[in-house]
Amino acid sequence: MTIVLKDIEKSFKTDTVLDGVSLSVDTGETLVLFGPSGAGKTVLLRLIAGVIEPDAGEIGVNGVNMDGVEPEDRGLGMAFQNFALFPHMDAFANIAAPLTARRQSKSVMKQTVDQVAKLLKIDHVLHHKPKELSNGQKQRTALARALAGQPSVLLLDDPLRNVDAKLRFEMRLELPRLLKDQNATVIYVTQDYKEAMALGHRIAVMSGHGIQQIGTPEDIYLRPANVEIARLFGDPVINLLDVRPERSADGVVVQLSGAPVGLAAGFEATIGTDCILGLRPEGLHFVAEGTKGAIPVEVETETPLNEKTVTLAMTVRRREIMVSRPAGTPGPKSGRAWLSVDAAQALLFDRETGARITPRIQDTRKEEVA
Repeated sequence: MTIVLKDIEKSFKTDTVLDGVSLSVDTGETLVLFGPSGAGKTVLLRLIAGVIEPDAGEIGVNGVNMDGVEPEDRGLGMAFQNFALFPHMDAFANIAAPLTARRQSKSVMKQTVDQVAKLLKIDHVLHHKPKELSNGQKQRTALARALAGQPSVLLLDDPLRNVDAKLRFEMRLELPRLLKDQNATVIYVTQDYKEAMALGHRIAVMSGHGIQQIGTPEDIYLRPANVEIARLFGDPVINLLDVRPERSADGVVVQLSGAPVGLAAGFEATIGTDCILGLRPEGLHFVAEGTKGAIPVEVETETPLNEKTVTLAMTVRRREIMVSRPAGTPGPKSGRAWLSVDAAQALLFDRETGARITPRIQDTRKEEVA
């Protein structure tokens, strides 16, 4: 089942939430809607579900225009943040609701419910009613109900929000496998960038009444469309430093701590303009003094964070730089140190607009003589 949105607009009184949103989701694809609170992710999901109607634009499911089609007739599986569980029914009956509607046999219902409940670790509360469940258990029950029906399209609104960290990590591994087995077309809402990168075939980053960028997790992380998106992905957050590229004998460089740092080819047009240099903490490495291209810094503090160690350093101009390295990797704890910058990983943004500057690579190949 495919989903296609064309020029969707939605406002509540004078508050514009969505303005000209368009996207498409292929059969079997998981598209993650990611962005800060208030970006319109849940509203967009409810529009697709038919719970609310758009002010303008078209919503198509498998080539059929959904204008006027009731939610129950759209054939979609949904799990929203408000749970929407039947209060008079226990967890088992809630999860089995879509199977009951299809008049499945009791044996099929039990097998399906037991399987999905075990996956979500709520098999021990199947005979509890919603009022006896924690918020996390309610959320997993709603998710289990959506999965049990095995619909062709699944709309999941931050279904792991109230789940503890351990189970959340496990579900990031298990959910993709389950969704792949069902060959479901999935739109998944989250504010957790790690979850977005783990679950999405593609990510649609929402902000400012619309979608700022759609791409694979790799595209979004390595080639963010702007400074705002670059900040949203990564922990520690990306280093952003004001620079003004200049020409040198080796190409285009920027000055950090009084040392020239070379940029990748193609940034000649930025020479003399105000830019922002983006450096991912894990793309910086401590090196020995005298290493070519190394920049001097002063190490302020270091923080072990289980799988990695994060170091806060200062440039000569007292600008902060965060450096991340794998736990157990040697590095300075204080005092003077030197950092290497991988030019291929450095990002450059326009300081005025915040947009990422794409290097212009000239094709130097000679045309073939006919």
